[in-house]
Amino acid sequence: MTNFRVGIIGAGYVSAHHLRALKSIASVQVVGIADLDLDKAEAAAKAFNLPGAYGSVEELLASGVDVVHVLTPPPFHAEVSIQALQAGAHVLVEKPMAETPEQCERMMAAASSSGRTLGVVHSARLDPIVLRGVEIVRGGGIGEVLSLDFHRSSDYPAWPGGGKLPPQYRKGSYPLQDLGVHGLAIAEAFLGQVTSAEIDFRSTGLDSNLVFDEWTARVNCERGQARLYLSWNVRPIRSQVIVHGTRGVMQIDCFLQTCYVTKLLPGPKFASPVICAMRNSAASLYEVPRNVLRFMTKRLPGAPGIHQNIREFYAALEQGTAVPVTPEEGRRLVMAMAPACEEADRQRDALRQAQLTPRPPADVLVTGAGGFLGGALVRRLLQEGARVRAGVRRIPGDPLPGVDYFAGDLGDPEYVDVLVDGVDTVFHVGAAMKGSPADFQRGTTVGTRNVIDACLKHRVQRMVYVSSVSVLEHAVCRVGKVTEAWPLEPHAELRGAYTQTKLEAERMVMAAAKERGLPAVVIRPGVIFGPEVEPSCPAGGFAMFGRWIVVGNGSLPLPLVYVDDVVDALLLGSSRPGLEGALVNLVDPALVTQREFIQIAQAAKPKIKASYIPKLVLMTASVGIEALGRLLKRSVPLSRYRIRSIRPLHNFDQAAAQQQLGWTPRVGVAEGLRRTFPVPQALQSSTLPQ
Repeated sequence: MTNFRVGIIGAGYVSAHHLRALKSIASVQVVGIADLDLDKAEAAAKAFNLPGAYGSVEELLASGVDVVHVLTPPPFHAEVSIQALQAGAHVLVEKPMAETPEQCERMMAAASSSGRTLGVVHSARLDPIVLRGVEIVRGGGIGEVLSLDFHRSSDYPAWPGGGKLPPQYRKGSYPLQDLGVHGLAIAEAFLGQVTSAEIDFRSTGLDSNLVFDEWTARVNCERGQARLYLSWNVRPIRSQVIVHGTRGVMQIDCFLQTCYVTKLLPGPKFASPVICAMRNSAASLYEVPRNVLRFMTKRLPGAPGIHQNIREFYAALEQGTAVPVTPEEGRRLVMAMAPACEEADRQRDALRQAQLTPRPPADVLVTGAGGFLGGALVRRLLQEGARVRAGVRRIPGDPLPGVDYFAGDLGDPEYVDVLVDGVDTVFHVGAAMKGSPADFQRGTTVGTRNVIDACLKHRVQRMVYVSSVSVLEHAVCRVGKVTEAWPLEPHAELRGAYTQTKLEAERMVMAAAKERGLPAVVIRPGVIFGPEVEPSCPAGGFAMFGRWIVVGNGSLPLPLVYVDDVVDALLLGSSRPGLEGALVNLVDPALVTQREFIQIAQAAKPKIKASYIPKLVLMTASVGIEALGRLLKRSVPLSRYRIRSIRPLHNFDQAAAQQQLGWTPRVGVAEGLRRTFPVPQALQSSTLPQ
């Protein structure tokens, strides 16, 4: 048995799959992992008990390795692989083999001149369930294969923002190189070598960073044609292959690891699909739970194709036979993708250049201009004759005339720098409202830091930051009016990502005003409501299973404020002198309870369903949910602290709003509710505050 000293280059997410596969091979000793981010390399080394972690390729190669796995982003595949081959190591490089055919050829030449072996990871083609399908075809299970459909949807790990855009967002071709190569490799497995491919791509605009998120391809192979569909929007995520033959159709689900055939049977035409559907349904009732159990017990590894690819690669090294995926195959698929990759990159570069081109000067900038409050503010500014620049995630379908819409991500510092340049006043309204913790970090915390830095760099006259009363401590019952000195949330991490990131952002703005001279004022609105937005569950409750769940009997007053009144306050905050460093709570003094608000909302929208659940019941349920979260090592939506903190604050002091801003509600809660909901006359007199 040959013993291989193996090094890993690249500590991204795929490295874990490679390391798990390598640990199952007796002839392999992993001696170290390298990454430009040494912290990532050290974390991976610790997780997999590796003897070495390195911050450069040179250090890893100097440690003495026989085989190197190149798991870097595709732009570095060729350079790193050639370096390792020339150092005398065999190389297994992740897909795609390289970005261009020319790079592939240089890698092949380096392997030839060094006498080392070069292999490529095409894990989808070597997925065990795909190999089972290939065996069925070879055995004549569906007759002669005519065509194939490959459907794959995906998403990328949420970007926390800051620094350069990640590789998947920097290159227009990244999605095709990432997943298109899987479809091409599977097409070759069933239809022979790819001879040509017509590839189209488009943007839905659903993700301002991933420019081209929908891809289709018509692929000509030696024995038929394949159609590929790649999407970063289709949910739930799927990975399916449909193989069409003269005597049957085979459906492969790579996620569920199932393979079913609908084939031609003797008898009437309708009998074949009926019998096969019943048989396949019965089989799925057994196979799907079985595969889930195998995955949970780790008998079925994640990314099983990677494991198969690696096992066969080392078997080939030991036996001196051809590797499972040759460089010739890798180059062929790169060549098929090359024209579309070049065009996608060209268009992406042009879009990025346009995005970073300075905009015409404007009086004001509104971030989050595509949202409810931001949109209302933009409309008011237009009415007052201001030149408005609007920061949005994507250009609206019905843009307002005269507004300079500028699409991008607040987590991108280069975009924010251009966004702020050339404006006098910045209304920073934008923040993340949903998504993963990384989405909140990027959209709220990092986005605010980027806006602060840009405001200071470009010397804006005033920055008005929209915070939230959710940053205040809610769990502890205190006596007295809620003033600007009310304690901040001491356990924001237990309240959820929204509260946590809004608190971090507010603290950054206040610190920048105090320590860096940022001319900023912070306004903390209560619960903003108004027309043109779907009503949400009021404070002190949450939405679940299509219902509003209210903690308690609904008798607590809500900290409401009408959207037009908030806009009034923002404009005052931008224009009144001497407000630098000021912080103002903004809540209408009128009192409306949770139950009253819900009754009004239900009268206008009968589909709204609400339930009032005693606090003790929810506290008891949260104990079990917390235990389940600890068992699964996941965050949970309900905890005891969240239940204690869910009660709405009320009795807000109006002094700062009146004295510093000169603000009193112009519309008010009562009139605001009438404008928002077509409230019946009976409710107007009995429910609305007078």
